[in-house]
Amino acid sequence: MLNGSNENETSSSSIALENKDNMSAGTATLERELSSTRRLLWGDHVKEDVFRRWAQGFQFSSDEPSALIQQEGGPCAAIAPVQGFLLKILLSETPGHSLQDLTSEKCNSLLVRAVCTILSQCLASKYNVAVYRKNDTEAETSTGLNVSAEEQSCDAIDYFHRRMEVHSFQTLSEVEAFYTRNIRILKDKYGVLLLLYSVILSKGVSTVEAELSELSDPLIHSTYGYGSQGLINLMLTGRAVAHVWDHDQVVGGLRLRGIERQNDIGFLTIMEHMQYCTVGSFYKNPKHPVWVLASETHLTVLFSFERRLAAPETVGESAERIFRSFDPEGNNFIPSAALQDVLCAADLVSEPEYVELMRRKLDSENLGIILLSAFMDEFFPGCERGAPDTFTLHHYNGLSRSNPGGRVVYRTGRAALLECPMRAATTDPMLTCLQTKWPSIDVVWDEGQSPSLN
Repeated sequence: MLNGSNENETSSSSIALENKDNMSAGTATLERELSSTRRLLWGDHVKEDVFRRWAQGFQFSSDEPSALIQQEGGPCAAIAPVQGFLLKILLSETPGHSLQDLTSEKCNSLLVRAVCTILSQCLASKYNVAVYRKNDTEAETSTGLNVSAEEQSCDAIDYFHRRMEVHSFQTLSEVEAFYTRNIRILKDKYGVLLLLYSVILSKGVSTVEAELSELSDPLIHSTYGYGSQGLINLMLTGRAVAHVWDHDQVVGGLRLRGIERQNDIGFLTIMEHMQYCTVGSFYKNPKHPVWVLASETHLTVLFSFERRLAAPETVGESAERIFRSFDPEGNNFIPSAALQDVLCAADLVSEPEYVELMRRKLDSENLGIILLSAFMDEFFPGCERGAPDTFTLHHYNGLSRSNPGGRVVYRTGRAALLECPMRAATTDPMLTCLQTKWPSIDVVWDEGQSPSLN
């Protein structure tokens, strides 16, 4: 058994995958699931350096008690969602608490609860928790830098799978108790990978594959090691869909799955500014003021103690967002000819006779444009914002090399929503990303520079 676990424990069934001679039918099924999970994550082949970059535990920064450290590029697809759910729990329960006063015991508890929250979203009939069974001679380490002689003598990923066990639980409270007693499962080498395997084994490989539907690539890129959007969505929502828009969309006759409901924490990406995707309202307006932020290659986390930032869009805000989607240059006007499309998208009256009447009223000088201010005054007079005009934001980046002085700490910024949208600056990716949710936002960050998204 694992160190710290109870040998008389009846709530879990420990399945050693090396014990093939006495394998039951259930164990054989689980081994097939494990083999399928390996293929789903990595594909048929995996580069050794990619695997080793993912082979780390969940470790906290010595400079920020509740901030997780990411040692190499790649595993942010697992670490950033865990960080996001950890912060969601922390902000919900201790909104006035100083983040610097957290004890290691409290942070370990937050880590376990964040992991259990992710597992709970799988809606599993039972929870299959993957653990790594250490060799008796293997050196104890929490950094993943020490490697046993046996591991050095064979392929690292094969060794990892041979040493894996799976414990099955019926309830989430049993999972939480198990992780609490055996916190090293998460914190030692392979902790990040073990969580990925636990999520997929609990949800079921066939279910994950069905949700991915149109995609056949592995969840972890075989060359560069980054997590796919399907993996990110699985960790954030419990569903391995490949897109970030609301609900499903039919494109070219194919039904492409998106986010099905308002999520606990959100997701924003600079790729939307580049018009590679459209992030839906369910991700932009989560239940809690926490967002995972995506650059082209990395994931970080934005959060705030301001609860009003998590309020659902007002009707007016939704209409303004739709209007701006027809104004990609940020000019605060649209061509008059686009009015019918805007009204239709905003679920307003869009019959041709009415549209023509509104077009003449809103473009009384026949300039061929309709101003945003005129549109809002006509259809949503006096509509107030749900979000405050000023608020404080905090940002997390787990890579030490991406933080000033190499210290993984939360950065703080003072944000303001201006009257007119700010033009995105290509030299400030952080601001560009935030403007996909708040077009008029400007932020002054501590230390005089924006945090890195990379």
